[in-house]
Amino acid sequence: MSIRSNVVLAVAAVAASVAVLTFAAPPPGGDVPAGAAQQAPEFQNIDKWLNSEPLKLQDLRGKVVLVDFWTYTCINCLNHLPYVKDWNAKYKDKGLVVVGVHTPEFAYEKSTKNVQDAIKRLQIQHAVAQDNSYGTWKAFNNQYWPAVYLIDKQGKIVYSHFGEGSYGSTEKKIQALLAEPSPVAGGAAAATGG
Repeated sequence: MSIRSNVVLAVAAVAASVAVLTFAAPPPGGDVPAGAAQQAPEFQNIDKWLNSEPLKLQDLRGKVVLVDFWTYTCINCLNHLPYVKDWNAKYKDKGLVVVGVHTPEFAYEKSTKNVQDAIKRLQIQHAVAQDNSYGTWKAFNNQYWPAVYLIDKQGKIVYSHFGEGSYGSTEKKIQALLAEPSPVAGGAAAATGG
């Protein structure tokens, strides 16, 4: 085989590897263009609320909501959790509501006691929704652990991030959303004068 053939084969192998890695990696997420922002789905089929009374996104209008899909045995979730806890501590009194949606990957993660033990061990203070049936996971069309969705004061998903990282960008987006004015009472009727 000639050197040229070996080079061509090597380039093809590298290209195939990059293609496989590209498809295996989660999408980057980021800002959702204003015209494309969708209303956030309501929390669906939650088995149990921990650290909180049951929450409804509709009742949280006027607040910024961070929805964090996680599970307590996921190493990426555990690496990501200190940032989520920090954002809750820094911004909960400024209008941020953090909801950890615990969606199990393995059968033993469905145990409420195991989740409660993890919440205690990990010193989680924010609300945790136990999503054993994947109702909220499916409503958000989520595919990743961890996954963060930021919902603006009007109830629209305006930012997402999948996997670890982008903590600075996520926090800047939280700050920007908190700085936005709250929706006017009466919604569209108030805006149109009707």
